[in-house]
Amino acid sequence: MKLISCIIRPHKLEEVRDALTAGGVSGITVSEVRGFGRQKGHTELYRGAEYVVDFLPKLKLEVVVSDELLDAALEAIQQSARTGNVGDGKIFVGPIDQVIRIRTGELDADAL
Repeated sequence: MKLISCIIRPHKLEEVRDALTAGGVSGITVSEVRGFGRQKGHTELYRGAEYVVDFLPKLKLEVVVSDELLDAALEAIQQSARTGNVGDGKIFVGPIDQVIRIRTGELDADAL
């Protein structure tokens, strides 16, 4: 099993969710986060004063998938989250040793 953590643009959430669901992923956790990378923020004008917005709003998605679904899930995220511009986000993949469904006590693949 693998944990996919990805940072995407907020307006791409529905597209990414639909693509993952179509690919067989059954659960997603979404968090509102703020950050920057190469995009480096931007300046905005508010009441005549210019100020710098260093941390941009993004969404962090966390998905646990079986090893068999990993490649399909990664492709779905890449295709649906891509705009072609700086700031599209990143995908991180790491191992998961164990999953337990709290309600039933099911383990690993059964708990997904």
